[in-house]
Amino acid sequence: MLFFSHFYQLFLESAPWLIFGLALAGIMKTCLPMNWMHQQLGGHDIKTTLKAAFIGAPLPLCSCGVIPAAIGLRRAGASKAATSSFLVSTPETGVDSISVSYVMLGPFMAIIRPIAAIFSAILAGLCVGSLEARKKPSYSAQETPAEHKPSCCAPSNSETPKSTHHMTASSPDDKKASSSNSYCSTIKQENTSATCCNTKKTNQSNSLFQKMKAGLRFSATNLVDDISIWLMIGIGFAAFVQAYLPNNFLAQWGDGILAMLIMVIISVPMYICATASTPIAAGLLLAGVSPGAVLVFMMAGPATNIATLGVIGKEMGRRTLLGYLIGVIGGALIFGYLINFLVAKFHIEILPKMGPEHALLPYWLTLSSAILLAFLIGLSLVKKVHFPKTKLANEH
Repeated sequence: MLFFSHFYQLFLESAPWLIFGLALAGIMKTCLPMNWMHQQLGGHDIKTTLKAAFIGAPLPLCSCGVIPAAIGLRRAGASKAATSSFLVSTPETGVDSISVSYVMLGPFMAIIRPIAAIFSAILAGLCVGSLEARKKPSYSAQETPAEHKPSCCAPSNSETPKSTHHMTASSPDDKKASSSNSYCSTIKQENTSATCCNTKKTNQSNSLFQKMKAGLRFSATNLVDDISIWLMIGIGFAAFVQAYLPNNFLAQWGDGILAMLIMVIISVPMYICATASTPIAAGLLLAGVSPGAVLVFMMAGPATNIATLGVIGKEMGRRTLLGYLIGVIGGALIFGYLINFLVAKFHIEILPKMGPEHALLPYWLTLSSAILLAFLIGLSLVKKVHFPKTKLANEH
């Protein structure tokens, strides 16, 4: 009973923030045009690497979803450095994981987590770029995607009335007629342009509504499918630690390089996203693992799973894979040491106290969010159980 009590409290505490993060993540996913991302990340300079880190950080793509997106960027002309930077920052953090980090790990970790992810992504991109600079670039300048010029509904210069250019010697009536025709033509063009723009604004409004609707549908299905199992495992692990493990049980690992390297070894085989790693991180903190080592787990887990490493080695080569690992692990270790130093120096409390935090939100909102989240997760688990059987039956 003690386990289920802690599980219920953790689930209830994180549900509103997770729902908020999922909704915001889905809207961002559908409203952010992929063509624009291709244009922004199509270069081969340091500026492109920086942009890739900042663009990828808020995106709601987990370890599995970021792989096809990164391959698409690479084949669209993005450099290996920019692609690697995008591959690091995108799964390590996001708007959904930040919101859950705030309630489960406290405001300090919610702020430092995206900063550490962006730093690690930039470091990985620079490492890949420096290693790739020693050999010939694999993409020529001709393969860089062309810029797309925006269109406008206003008439072009070629549509200017030509009657004014032919007003030579003619009668006053002809001039009046010509002037009248020119004026009417201009008014007609202005009305047509205004109608075109109004229609365009209406279409954009409808399109924005459809995108937001599609984004919420994406959050309730795809995103929940991606995180449901690991999220439940993470919350269960945190509840188990709170219920049965004594404080500082895992403190024997220490708070130095050994504890951080153990976190790297544990995180590599795990196929986990940033959001689902948060309750596991909370459990590790409760068990006595240092905040720096926990941050290493949250950074290395989503970015160094076996599937991602295999795709990098196949698509971009071993040299890129080496630079990628140096950037991810090096950035995680640097920020791990920094977090431990800041926590010890300024006596920062990482985990918020469960219970008083309920005052932040009305109880009815917290409970309704938990019910909604439980329904979405239950629906996702049912689909995971029944869809493979249906597919197998259809094949036979």
